[in-house]
Amino acid sequence: MKNKNKLLTIMLIILVCITLIGVIALLIVSQLNKGDEEEKPSIDEIVESSVDIAEITTNLAGENFIRISLKVQTDSLEAGEELTKRDFQVKNIVITELSEMTPEQLDGKEGKVAFESSLKTKINELMDSGEVQQVYITSYIIQ
Repeated sequence: MKNKNKLLTIMLIILVCITLIGVIALLIVSQLNKGDEEEKPSIDEIVESSVDIAEITTNLAGENFIRISLKVQTDSLEAGEELTKRDFQVKNIVITELSEMTPEQLDGKEGKVAFESSLKTKINELMDSGEVQQVYITSYIIQ
């Protein structure tokens, strides 16, 4: 009888340990998944915190000229308001960047992505509050 009680006690302890290990593993996995799932802004939030850069017509390096419009997405409404006030500085950056580029450098997806990335970096250097998340080309013509 004494052996049966010992065996039952050992089995009960093992069962409790396995249950605890399972609960701890479940908690760890759920905590790790929370860190992976960043909350993405809704399209309405993106539009609210974005700023349209009116159409700019300027010369490229060489004999061509470009007509381009942009939308700049920021990380907050405050950053969007600041960017709206800095509109003239953003236009200056766009014109300066484009004046050094040839049509071939803007050609294709890679050229446009490189241009957008360059603008994002340079505009972020201006910003005091918030930052630029993405620059989008909304219209684009080279002649």
